[in-house]
Amino acid sequence: MSKSFDVCIRGDGVVGRTLALLLARERLRVALVTRPPSAPAAAAGRTDVRAYALNSASRAVLETLRAWPEAPFVTPVLEMQVWGDDGGRLDFTAQSVDQEALAWIVDVPALEQQLVHAVRYQPHIETVTHPAKAALSVICEGHNSSSRDEFDGRRSVNWRVKPYPQKAIAARLESSQPHRGIARQWFANGEILALLPLSGADGNSVALVWSVSVERASALQELPPEKFCTALQAVFGEEVGQQVGALHLTSERASWPLALSRAEHWVGPGWALAGDAAHTVHPLSGQGLNLGLADAVCLAEVIAQREYWRALGDEKLLRRYERARKADVAAMGAVTDGLHNLFAQNTGPWQALRNWGMKGFARSDLLKRWVARQAAGL
Repeated sequence: MSKSFDVCIRGDGVVGRTLALLLARERLRVALVTRPPSAPAAAAGRTDVRAYALNSASRAVLETLRAWPEAPFVTPVLEMQVWGDDGGRLDFTAQSVDQEALAWIVDVPALEQQLVHAVRYQPHIETVTHPAKAALSVICEGHNSSSRDEFDGRRSVNWRVKPYPQKAIAARLESSQPHRGIARQWFANGEILALLPLSGADGNSVALVWSVSVERASALQELPPEKFCTALQAVFGEEVGQQVGALHLTSERASWPLALSRAEHWVGPGWALAGDAAHTVHPLSGQGLNLGLADAVCLAEVIAQREYWRALGDEKLLRRYERARKADVAAMGAVTDGLHNLFAQNTGPWQALRNWGMKGFARSDLLKRWVARQAAGL
């Protein structure tokens, strides 16, 4: 006879494991469906180049679960510098919002390993290789989820995708100069480039996320490492390039297509979506995982506060979670989509408008402080 659980979580990524740990604290029996065994990236000679920008709210929940990595795998962002393409510039500092950091750049493999250890020592969680019978199934498999389609027949998920004519390129680099905890971002010629500090506060390693056209992405990936770094330098310009320092690649280059996507319905009888299985946004804001972790926290709270007589899979209960999260996710999606569309326009009037806006924004200390606090999850 097959074992029955309270909750079955499909997806063992950061959001799935975090949700499992949160529900296990409520003494619920959780089945965590792990991915099929496959050759790890290291065994195949590849390095995971991903890095997450996590805000204060995300850090707080991971610390309560004892899953927050230690230095040098987590690096505080003390300052954020943003450049437009015609003199526009914004600067944010942690000091301006009275915080230790604006965000923390976290090494993905280190964070995942912390969560693996936490799950291993939680007796209310059982890892399984196939979906288990449960009162509630939560899909946390990411935007390419196959399980999500299983629920379309009961209440249509209606997954909507707005593809961008861009791909993101990610890589790790080392600089000849320490980064001093400064994250840098450039909006230029329809492209968005970010350098995120890594390896601790005194490190000189950075994570690159570069959103470019599909055609240019292919060309950049084929460039020799030296010429690739020269192309980066062309975006910085000589003056800022001196502050960044000389860069050289220390990893392979990964890439993936970009899109704004969301499910019309996040919940139904006995099921719910969370994280990228429910929504994705453009990476220019660095808020993707923060949104997913906020989903996990909200769903766990809704379940913990349910009436004693209400079943875990009650659709009315799950709609509380959907209503609580949809507005925040929609707002972030609108902001990232609007910024992408604004900076994708290369004509003179659009360029003048966006840089006028950046300069006006830079003069408003109150607005800058509010935006910085929002981004920091305060």
